[in-house]
Amino acid sequence: MGIKSDRWIRRMAVEHKMIEPFEEVQVSKGSISFGVSSYGYDMRLADEFKIFNNKATGMIDPKKMDPEAFYDFKGEVCVIPPNSFVLARSLEYFRIPRNVMTICFGKSTYARCGIITNVTPFEPEWEGFVTMGISNTTPLPAKLYAREGIAQVLFFEALEECAQSYKDKKGKYQAQQNITLAKIA
Repeated sequence: MGIKSDRWIRRMAVEHKMIEPFEEVQVSKGSISFGVSSYGYDMRLADEFKIFNNKATGMIDPKKMDPEAFYDFKGEVCVIPPNSFVLARSLEYFRIPRNVMTICFGKSTYARCGIITNVTPFEPEWEGFVTMGISNTTPLPAKLYAREGIAQVLFFEALEECAQSYKDKKGKYQAQQNITLAKIA
């Protein structure tokens, strides 16, 4: 298994529609960078967010998420309240090949501001828009910018295909179109 280069990412994006929309060069002038990097792809935020409602009562339970614990926001700049978090989705739609696994990391530009992005790996044959949790660890409000970079995706190609892919398992987050709350199968 090895990490894939910018050339491989460009080829897979064009030939197999692995990333749509796809930015074939890294764009950084005047924005938080996005697009192809040397060994990864910097995905962008869409303009749709679910902001945690600090007035929510009770407990956060990953087995039974309360949709009332969030309110929807659509816009070019989302403000995360102090010591809180939002759910967001990627601008890009991903289609991961059967012999590929990804790992995602939040961008250092945001991390240096106390904004932490949590994204899980994309399993073989998973597809969809990525739902991510973004935390503001500071005591001040923090801005997120839609249509700009949020996390880098690294692609690893296996020497052989897996016996059972995410699609084969009929994974619960397969082909998600919107921000998806935590759920159990």
